[in-house]
Amino acid sequence: MCHQSVGLIQGALETAGMSTVSVSVCEEITRAVRPPRVLHAPFAFGYPLARPGDRAAQRRVIVQALALLEAPGPPPVEGLFVDGP
Repeated sequence: MCHQSVGLIQGALETAGMSTVSVSVCEEITRAVRPPRVLHAPFAFGYPLARPGDRAAQRRVIVQALALLEAPGPPPVEGLFVDGP
């Protein structure tokens, strides 16, 4: 997905009262768009949730992204993927 489009859609959904989170693999574009909540992941384009078949890493990405919904502070709220248990 296009990082810019996703960020713009997130902004519109947040304005309508729906909380959103995205996972980004391109920090430069994401910072320019400033989506409300984003997790920066160190993976290649096309693999924002980690390597195919790596269920443990994929779960960690999802859990960390969803945790941003509870993060204090006004948007944008940013997180950096931490690879660990």
